[in-house]
Amino acid sequence: VQLVESGGGLVQPGGSLRLSCAASGFTFSSYHMSWYRQAPGKERELVAAITDVGDMPNYAYSVKGRFTISRDNAKNMVYLQMNSLKPEDTAVYYCNAIRLVSYWGQGTQVTVSS
Repeated sequence: VQLVESGGGLVQPGGSLRLSCAASGFTFSSYHMSWYRQAPGKERELVAAITDVGDMPNYAYSVKGRFTISRDNAKNMVYLQMNSLKPEDTAVYYCNAIRLVSYWGQGTQVTVSS
């Protein structure tokens, strides 16, 4: 089982990034997918989630209206489009798959700074 995140980096406030998560080794289309993040000294928090069929996306209040989660079950991919980024969005972002068991990626760093 692998979840591999990519697309992180350094961006200025107000900028955008698109995170991708490539899944393999399990039946991707049967799993609900989420993005979490963890900032230094803080607990890991849920950012966005989407069901196995790609409906009912939900978001943390802090990112609602700025972030969009999506998935492509044909490609075993899940995405997080992040717009209007703020310094407080700086964190390591993790991809998570869950059904009866939970899988995690290794994370990708997002730094929002001028």
